Amino acid sequence: MSRTTTMTVRVSGALSEFVATNVGEDGAYENVSEYIRDLIRRDKERVEREAFDRLKAELNRAFAAPEESYKSLTAAEVIARNRT
Repeated sequence: MSRTTTMTVRVSGALSEFVATNVGEDGAYENVSEYIRDLIRRDKERVEREAFDRLKAELNRAFAAPEESYKSLTAAEVIARNRT
């Protein structure tokens, strides 16, 4: 079950005007909460995509490495290496 948290955000000046243009009859969102939730979702997706891209780049480097660069490790050695 998800938990709902109420947050208060103060926005003024140009940022407030920008939000106002995106909300209401002429905007893409019905209310400010909907707009903020969409921004948060998009940022969350961006962070997840960046993490995936970093992982993919690491895997590509690993697969491109010459066979002789690989070193056999035991499970204990892998665990120990990842603790540091």
